[in-house]
Amino acid sequence: MTPALSAYAALFTAIVLEVIGTTLLQKSAQFTRLWPTLGMAACYLGAFWFLSLTLRTVPVGLAYAIWSGLGIVLISLIGWRVFGQALDPPAMIGIGLIIAGVVVINLFSKSMPH
Repeated sequence: MTPALSAYAALFTAIVLEVIGTTLLQKSAQFTRLWPTLGMAACYLGAFWFLSLTLRTVPVGLAYAIWSGLGIVLISLIGWRVFGQALDPPAMIGIGLIIAGVVVINLFSKSMPH
């Protein structure tokens, strides 16, 4: 596996773990439920470990932009589908802009390993 592919795999894993951790944060009921709280902590720890692996290849600013951007999009969708949280038109436009930003970074930035 090439270093760039390894970095993207680690970044994708970090994003998935962060989204699961944030979902469990909601389920923890302000840390009053043991198992969701422990799962959240484990997911966040794993997310940061995989993010650190990404930083071997990808500059921190770009890795964090992708990680946080896709995390925002995914957790917004989970909030909508799982928790019934509303997304109004401005929120959907903002999410679209975040997705566009991540695409621009990945397709056109010379700072990203390809």
